[in-house]
Amino acid sequence: MKRSAILLMILFVFTLSSCSKKELIVVTTTSLDNSGLLAYILPSFEEEYGIFVKVVALGTGAALEMGEMGEADILLVHAYESEVEFVNNGFGEKRDNIMFNDFIFVGPHEIGVMSIEETLEVISENYDFYSRGDNSGTHTKELYLWNEFGYDVDTFEDWYKETGQGMGSTLTMTSLSKYFTLTDRATYLSMLENIDLVIVFEQCPELKNQYGVIKVNPELHNRNEEYADFFYDWIIREDTQALIATYILYDTQLFYPNAGD
Repeated sequence: MKRSAILLMILFVFTLSSCSKKELIVVTTTSLDNSGLLAYILPSFEEEYGIFVKVVALGTGAALEMGEMGEADILLVHAYESEVEFVNNGFGEKRDNIMFNDFIFVGPHEIGVMSIEETLEVISENYDFYSRGDNSGTHTKELYLWNEFGYDVDTFEDWYKETGQGMGSTLTMTSLSKYFTLTDRATYLSMLENIDLVIVFEQCPELKNQYGVIKVNPELHNRNEEYADFFYDWIIREDTQALIATYILYDTQLFYPNAGD
């Protein structure tokens, strides 16, 4: 009896401590998580506010769905039109730009192209391509580019395959299969030592990769919305924006802050 009473007391205390734990649920993209940026900046938030940040990494489409279900406090995503629609439909309370980087085309070797149009043409006529196929921000951008230059992915044959995976897994599969794919630069550089892929096209306005922060409508859940307000204000704050700018891999700044733009 005495032992049972002690065990019940321990369980009771553990339950109380779990319930009182300050926790914020941030749902983000696999590309942003894979980049290493969050692991770099989040300790600053946790130390300042004493709030543990639970990060869930999904494609942007799935992240927005979690927000709609109230399973997130904050979203960090990169599909602007979908983000605006999310807020306009009442699922998000507010949204802001926070930073940007860029997308790049990568593959097992260079293909001597000078434009996106030429890149898509050469790949579609000569090589195999991996699409994420997961309704993520990267997938949305890729589909937009094909459509913008007159292609219909529904007509593509066996050279075009979908991984249904996050950015890190897709890059690994692309490297092993010697395919081509579209990726964000940050995830590519964070994995460079483990993949055998080179940049085949980069640096043009159409490949800009904008990230936004959204505070999920607190009416969709029963968690402490003050924590979300703390995080939202923190990530657009000048000192945090400066911290984002200091995240560098291979002598390359991976993200460029633009909160308020």
